[in-house]
Amino acid sequence: MGVGGGGEDQFLCPTFLLGVFDECDTEVDVLHWSRHNIFLLYDMGLFTALLELLSMEIDNSQACSSAVRKPAISLADSTELRVLLSIMYLMVETVRVQTEDDRPEWREAREAFKNELGSPLYNGEPFALLLFTMVTKFCSMNAPHFPMKKVLLLLWKTILFTLGGFEELQEMKVRGRERLCLTPLPEDSIKVVRAMRAASPPASAMELIEQQQQQQKRGRRSRRPLVKQDSLDTYNERDPFKNDDARDEEEDPEDTDSGIEGEVDPLDRDVIIQPPPPPPPLRPPTERVNFPKGLPWAPKVREKDIEHFLETSRNKFIASLSFFCQIALLKLLLAAAPTSKAKTDSINILADVLPEEMPITVLQSMKLGIDVNRHKEIIVKAISALLLLLLKHLKLSHIYQFEVVSQHLVFANCIPLILKFFNQNIMSYISAKNSICVLDFPHCVVHEMPELTAESLEAGDCSQFCWRNLFSCINLLRILNKLTKWKHSRTMMLVVFKSAPILKRALKVKQAMMQLYVLKLLKIQTKYLGRQWRKSNMKTMSAIYQKVRHRLNDDWAYGNDIDARPWDFQAEECALRENIEKFNSRRYDNSRNSDFTPVDNCLQSILGQRVELPEDFHYSYEIWLEREVFSQPIQWEGLLQNP
Repeated sequence: MGVGGGGEDQFLCPTFLLGVFDECDTEVDVLHWSRHNIFLLYDMGLFTALLELLSMEIDNSQACSSAVRKPAISLADSTELRVLLSIMYLMVETVRVQTEDDRPEWREAREAFKNELGSPLYNGEPFALLLFTMVTKFCSMNAPHFPMKKVLLLLWKTILFTLGGFEELQEMKVRGRERLCLTPLPEDSIKVVRAMRAASPPASAMELIEQQQQQQKRGRRSRRPLVKQDSLDTYNERDPFKNDDARDEEEDPEDTDSGIEGEVDPLDRDVIIQPPPPPPPLRPPTERVNFPKGLPWAPKVREKDIEHFLETSRNKFIASLSFFCQIALLKLLLAAAPTSKAKTDSINILADVLPEEMPITVLQSMKLGIDVNRHKEIIVKAISALLLLLLKHLKLSHIYQFEVVSQHLVFANCIPLILKFFNQNIMSYISAKNSICVLDFPHCVVHEMPELTAESLEAGDCSQFCWRNLFSCINLLRILNKLTKWKHSRTMMLVVFKSAPILKRALKVKQAMMQLYVLKLLKIQTKYLGRQWRKSNMKTMSAIYQKVRHRLNDDWAYGNDIDARPWDFQAEECALRENIEKFNSRRYDNSRNSDFTPVDNCLQSILGQRVELPEDFHYSYEIWLEREVFSQPIQWEGLLQNP
């Protein structure tokens, strides 16, 4: 059932990695044999061979020049690259995920693969930097045929595998604080957010007017000007966000102004948008395993070799990560944003989704439209997750590593780009249905394919929400929070770009985590928005009080703080840039400035240093010892006295 079956012409056919599904009867069998074959092929050294082929395709100057000259690029221009990247993605994602029934040798292979991907084994660089190179070549128009969706997905999963996800980050924070003898973390923010209940967003002025008119028609008057609103009363009954509790229609207006969490309906008992159920036996909790030793002898290494390795790795990874100009990922994010309009000089992210011949029927056009929208959504998901993961790991490594990447993102207009992304009908984006259930793997290879019609394509999938888009929105909000937190100049950018109404519309998505990060962004700019805005948005202010963490003497709701005064924004960023450059020169520059070189005051360390002595010293060292050591009186009693 393993690699030997199937009778394919090519050994590297992706059918093996997909479980040789022609011989399987159920979806569980397909997933089982897919996992079995992937570990088998990794053990046979397939990934190394794929990497060599990928390097050859990247360096194929003839293919790059041919793609540059073409007026239109299609799927046919990236066939080999797409096959290679698909196989590598399947291997990385499958090996990365641990299951309960994994064999001991598979667990050993997982650790070996993780170390292999994170080590500078590929031309002296980690595998992630090779993928970053593909991103920059594509965005610089030198290789427009690169399939960016697959590159970004593989890059994201590689970073996730080698550096670790949010759970690993939390464990690293705990261990780091223990190592530095700091107090333990009081709580896990993600766990706290998961236990929060989503809130009903504040009503807009138009919604208030409509509700007052409805109340006047019913002969009822409200005693308060601000009444409780259902977040999405403008949507039809099929809207999944709609409050189906009929009691709200007959509710007494005196009880309506009970705050932003006043309503309790069947959907509000926990979180309105619940996290998706865990997939069957693919992602169980990890377990600790003692791996057997491979060699009887412990390896030896010199301290000088370790220092040289760390210095080289830091130089390559951090330098490349800081300047891969950050514009490349932001260009791709801009091109994939729903609000962006196609321009002649913009990069083409649809090269690996458009066929050679354009559709001629309505059904083909509808299917292509769904593919294009899904293609863009996946790109946004991969970029947002990748940026957030890198920012969090860099911040844990060193704050200035985080700051240098953050400043590059800010200078590349990341803040207005994210605001532009949210300046759309966010409810439509969250509930978009750009997928076809019957074409999903492994359903499509096990079950009989029904006939696709225009009606079935319009119906979309059976899920109420697009988890992919919700995930992307939360990631972008978290990135925006990380860029603006404790930075008054960047907070003022939110005010200048009129982010308050954009963010306020995003509160209509009744999901606790997304609402929390929206409220955080509103909180940091409240003092700059003026008294009239605060007076007109008391429901939003109440939500901030209820949901967001507060600090001692936190008077964010008032404009009398010194931080609310006019600020020299350019000076603040320049001062930060100066500190970053000092850090880089002190940590990574080979020609280190002596003013910033740390002084070693340890006697044992100084005596243990290897000192280069001139040639003539070997001939005259006895005279030097007699003159400088033996002839000099030594006060031994002074060594016993405390300094």
